[in-house]
Amino acid sequence: MVKHLIDNNRVWSAAKTRVDPDFFRRLANQQTPEYLWIGCSDSRVPANEIVDLDPGELFVHRNVANLAPPQDANYLSVLQYAVEVLKVKHVLVVGHYGCGGVATAVDGHRHGLIDHWLHPIREIYAEHKIELEALSEGTERLNRLCELNVLRQVRNVAADVFVQDAWANGRDLSVHGWVYSLNNGLVTDLNCTITSAEECEAFQAASWPR
Repeated sequence: MVKHLIDNNRVWSAAKTRVDPDFFRRLANQQTPEYLWIGCSDSRVPANEIVDLDPGELFVHRNVANLAPPQDANYLSVLQYAVEVLKVKHVLVVGHYGCGGVATAVDGHRHGLIDHWLHPIREIYAEHKIELEALSEGTERLNRLCELNVLRQVRNVAADVFVQDAWANGRDLSVHGWVYSLNNGLVTDLNCTITSAEECEAFQAASWPR
């Protein structure tokens, strides 16, 4: 039933080799990405394709609604490896408009285990209820919640000890917040980049979002 995927793989591999005969040899011998992508598991948001990078150029962690919760060992393991071993220079927290996880978090229904995972988004909604409910119910409100969620996850990443230690050791490391549009394939920078412990402290202390 999935043989066509194997066939697709053969075609893809052959095409890569035709363009660059040493591509897979180089890829097997080293992994030196400068970027960690923390994004949503949504199948319509392919990390490498969106930013047009080859395998080996982008280290990727994905989960429902692109969360970076400080109690999640999976996310923390990826972050530590990316920062301390791969020594990435940029962490990209990338949400997307029309996120089903964000919508599910606040639709007022029970969905099972996923409700626990999405709890941080309900907290964000509660904190920004006045702003959000001043917007039109539906797409406009949910899109703003997607942005607020990215901003919160940027805060989480920047406040983590692995990132803080990297800055304390003089590392060049930036944490960025982006939102991807399914409608046009474009990324929007939310202008919340944090590049130092001092900027992180100021971002944490300030009324947010900016």
